[in-house]
Amino acid sequence: VQLQASGGGLVQAGGSLRLSCAASGRTFSSYDMGWFRQAPGKEREFVAAISRSGSSTNYADSVKGRFTISRDNAKNMVYLQMNSLKPEDTAVYYCAADWTIAAVVAGAVGYWGQGTQVTVSS
Repeated sequence: VQLQASGGGLVQAGGSLRLSCAASGRTFSSYDMGWFRQAPGKEREFVAAISRSGSSTNYADSVKGRFTISRDNAKNMVYLQMNSLKPEDTAVYYCAADWTIAAVVAGAVGYWGQGTQVTVSS
């Protein structure tokens, strides 16, 4: 599966952004999906994951209650709605796919998209 993330940009603290990830291929609904981020000088970290059916989600503590991951299998899309953004959310955000949600949460994924930059100003 090939992944293409979009939707990043510059936003003020407290604002919102919605990231999108378009997936190619007819087997999108077979993959568990996730979002990760990498801030300058830091390691890539897990943000959120969603099961192939969309019935199960998982979030990093730092974004719980502010971010929502969702997917539309008919459109081969996964989304990350980010609300109440903080300057510490500034990072390059990546979407990812794998066969198990455990692998996604652990960051041991087989497929990565290119990143999209999110910058939150204070």
